[in-house]
Amino acid sequence: MSPSYPLLPDGPGEATIAFRSGRPVRRDQFIADLTVCAARLGDATHAIPLCGDRYWFSIAFLACIARGVVSLLPSSSAPEHLAALAAQAPGTLVLLDHDAAPLSPLRCVRIDTPAGAARAMPQQLPRIRAAQCVARVYTSGSTGEPQGHDKFFGCLMESVAAASRRVWTVAGAPCTVVGTPSFRHMYGLESTVLLPLFGAGRLADSQPFLPADIATALDELPEPRLLVTTPFHLRKLLESGLKLPRLAALLSATAPLSQQLARQAEAELGAPLLEIYGATEVGQVATRRPGQCAEWTALDGLALTRRQDATFVSGAALHRPQPLNDVVELLDSTHFRLIDRGAHLINIFGKRSSLGFLNQLLLQIPGVKDGAFYLPESKQDDVRPAAFVVAPGQSAADIVAALRPYVDPVFLPRPLVLIDELPRDANGKVLARTLRQLAATHLGAKT
Repeated sequence: MSPSYPLLPDGPGEATIAFRSGRPVRRDQFIADLTVCAARLGDATHAIPLCGDRYWFSIAFLACIARGVVSLLPSSSAPEHLAALAAQAPGTLVLLDHDAAPLSPLRCVRIDTPAGAARAMPQQLPRIRAAQCVARVYTSGSTGEPQGHDKFFGCLMESVAAASRRVWTVAGAPCTVVGTPSFRHMYGLESTVLLPLFGAGRLADSQPFLPADIATALDELPEPRLLVTTPFHLRKLLESGLKLPRLAALLSATAPLSQQLARQAEAELGAPLLEIYGATEVGQVATRRPGQCAEWTALDGLALTRRQDATFVSGAALHRPQPLNDVVELLDSTHFRLIDRGAHLINIFGKRSSLGFLNQLLLQIPGVKDGAFYLPESKQDDVRPAAFVVAPGQSAADIVAALRPYVDPVFLPRPLVLIDELPRDANGKVLARTLRQLAATHLGAKT
């Protein structure tokens, strides 16, 4: 018989489980809201939680789990994309916490009506089978077209348990969690929803993006505080020079941090920084303190093995052994160095480098606010990378000159295009289609 887990960890009804607009939400109120939401799901088999508020998203997500409804978490909320998802899963509901433009033919339900005081009594929560599929999470599209991956309750619970031990050890105690990444992305779901709810922390409803919004969101909440963020948001936060309320720790993912940026963040924000390595396909895999070492340590219960040309990760937090899409140097079964995404490795005239490495070099140049290398698709072996760079007051020649001492000539950008803004998604990623569109606009390349 499949093992099971409680839908929420046990705790007293009066305990604070979340914060909404800086005000505490008791566990019994959270459960009452969840129960009311679950009753609104009707005969749905799948749901798309499009809530803009992390609190109501969490209510919707757990209500779906309680009713056996699979949450679809797309990387795009464009109506045509949602309609395509719903067409693949008849019986899909769209769950909202705001007024939205008509999404016909999709069925939409508002769920953001708090349970009344009479219903705010502790409810009996179900136990959930470990093997229950609870979500289909889609990749961001940073290396190609988004792909869906099924997630199972037991695997998520094991992963959160392992991650919370690692994160709270660095922070010193379970924290109130404020996050900049999208909670429909795997990293945001794990670290800003599941970590506080299942890892004894406290969830915060907001999703701040700008540095001033991050400072305000943190200031509304009690200590200890954990800021979950990305390299892009972290870099913008440091550039702003804003003084933040005291943090217990910082957590970063979505792209590797340079040691320089990690040390600067720890020094200026006065908190230890932990980095998580993972992917939508496999979830959380390992952590490191990037300001101290380059090596990654797998989460408890996970092990890595090399099979032919691929590295596999296995353990209780995974439904089955999964290959990594990244190229890593395996040191032993629980330690490795990350080389780069397999799709980011490039070979020109027999010389090898990676787009991730080149991007890190680019972002360390004084005056460069943002930027990304792009390798056009070509059947020719002499194709050269281009770069799109935001660097007010700088010339393309100056930036190329700053790169030259660190980059083999074949990898210098040809051309380097100065732009006003580099579009990124809510997780700070530059999507593959964005780079193709920039190439079509500035290089005349076909998308």
